[in-house]
Amino acid sequence: MSEGKDRRHHLCPWYLAYTFDNPLRRLIHDPERMLGPCVRPGMTVLDVGCGMGFFSLGLARLVGEGGRVISVDLQPQMLRVLERRARRKGLAGRIETRLAGSDGLGIHEAVDFALCFWMVHEVGDQAALFGELFRILRPGGHLFVAEPSMHVRAEELEASVKQALTAGFEEVTRPGVRLSAAVVLKR
Repeated sequence: MSEGKDRRHHLCPWYLAYTFDNPLRRLIHDPERMLGPCVRPGMTVLDVGCGMGFFSLGLARLVGEGGRVISVDLQPQMLRVLERRARRKGLAGRIETRLAGSDGLGIHEAVDFALCFWMVHEVGDQAALFGELFRILRPGGHLFVAEPSMHVRAEELEASVKQALTAGFEEVTRPGVRLSAAVVLKR
């Protein structure tokens, strides 16, 4: 990463994730419906800042038995909860958890799709994040970014989109996502 900058800006504490990562959330954010247009069976997908795995579990259902989900987070507690949830739902064989470092995601293989849901605003060096995601995504791959509208102002999202475009991404669409502002980008 750039000159050893710490990419963590402000992290949501793991214990607060239970307030929004619960079964009722599917009524607002249905992973299969929201991400289904971008994700197909057999894909390798990346869930950046996966937290306790709300979207990782949905992605695992979308990629099917022949697919793979790489779930990355900076907090080991989040990954432990995700691993437990994946085992309980019979999806553990499709999900691989990885602990990110302050210097990057630690992903070296190519992926077909990446998700950054409610986490880009927590990254101090967004240019480095989008550069790394551009490198990881296969040509034609999509990046889905959503930020919480109650926490991230429109101009902050636009600054993030500008960083992504500078990294080489093209904007595809701005899907409607409840309680969020979202953009789908293409490599």
